[in-house]
Amino acid sequence: MKTIDELLTEGVAGKRVFVRADLNVPLDGTTITDDGRIRAVAPTIAELARAGARVIVASHLGRPKGAQDPAFSLAPAAARLGELLGAPVAFATDTVGESARATVADLADGQVAVVENLRFNPGETSKDDAERGAFADELAGLADLYVGDGFGAVHRKHASVFDLPARLPHAAGHLIATEVGVLQKLTDDVKRPYAVVLGGAKVSDKLAVIDHLLERADRILVGGGMVFTFLKAQGHEIGSSLVQEDQIPAVREYLDRAKERGVEFVLPVDVLVAAEFPDLRTKAPAHPETVAADAIPAGRMGLDIGPETGRLYASKLADAATVFWNGPMGVFEHPDYAEGTRAVAQALVDSPGFSVVGGGDSAAAVRILGFDENAFGHISTGGGASLEYLEGKTLPGLAALED
Repeated sequence: MKTIDELLTEGVAGKRVFVRADLNVPLDGTTITDDGRIRAVAPTIAELARAGARVIVASHLGRPKGAQDPAFSLAPAAARLGELLGAPVAFATDTVGESARATVADLADGQVAVVENLRFNPGETSKDDAERGAFADELAGLADLYVGDGFGAVHRKHASVFDLPARLPHAAGHLIATEVGVLQKLTDDVKRPYAVVLGGAKVSDKLAVIDHLLERADRILVGGGMVFTFLKAQGHEIGSSLVQEDQIPAVREYLDRAKERGVEFVLPVDVLVAAEFPDLRTKAPAHPETVAADAIPAGRMGLDIGPETGRLYASKLADAATVFWNGPMGVFEHPDYAEGTRAVAQALVDSPGFSVVGGGDSAAAVRILGFDENAFGHISTGGGASLEYLEGKTLPGLAALED
């Protein structure tokens, strides 16, 4: 895989460089609530601009379904990128239309432009190779070179991720190079003990990675909404907690396999429960109660791991040489259910081992809960991409960057 360093050595001054970034940031109206992904790709963009390239930045945001939708405009992300670069960033109000062509034509050496949300064009996400390819042809007409640096999208077979690199000389940006290097530490010659913490709502989202990790991890700690499917698979009462009944046979199989292989599967010993889901808008007090994980009362739903479990999980991470964490332990967006996630994050900070926060809600939680990002070994920008890499899948966006 050619890197941006090689591209810079060859020279990019005066050339139009298309950077496929991941600016898919959470918005509250037009206000960015977490700019982590923009900050992660900014160094690649800044270096290209300093080298005299005419930089065209493109990304998706949300799921606008192939049509213009102001709620998913990249304008706020373009403005934030300009603040981070300390220089004006032009913004095109379409992807490959009149505005995009004019904006790119007006760029001088060292200047940066952002084109509008790629998913406003149905060709970006089309499953039809011809339609996707036609859109990639239009994108290729804007540029001379391609730099892939949107790690959060490399598991998607989309026009700007998979088809476009085949049409232009291409290289991997700094962010993708870093992400791949980190993930190799979780798959090749891993330092042990290797502990994995998995959370989030649905166990079905994690089954494939659990299957893969059973061959590699020393211990797997489970939290979040997905844990109640595990608890029910063990025969425990879970009240009105989230459960995926159809996944119980698979969960039982994984628990049996873990026992056979000597992989320690750690489940909560206590949980926080309430009669209803908390109001995340007002953050009104929820008044949860702590109960044993194997004795959740009827009419109560589990919403976070309990304090004893937080201490247990911290002890299981204390001696780990490698830790991968993906998924919060509870409804961390509400202060009454944030302590389980906080306990795991603090355990990673305290651990002397190499810790990787696997993107998505886990990365957001780290920032929302006020942790110093530099206290972790690495915070990924792509939760889904990280999981699929750990599952051993070929990621289209990485395959497209191979020479």
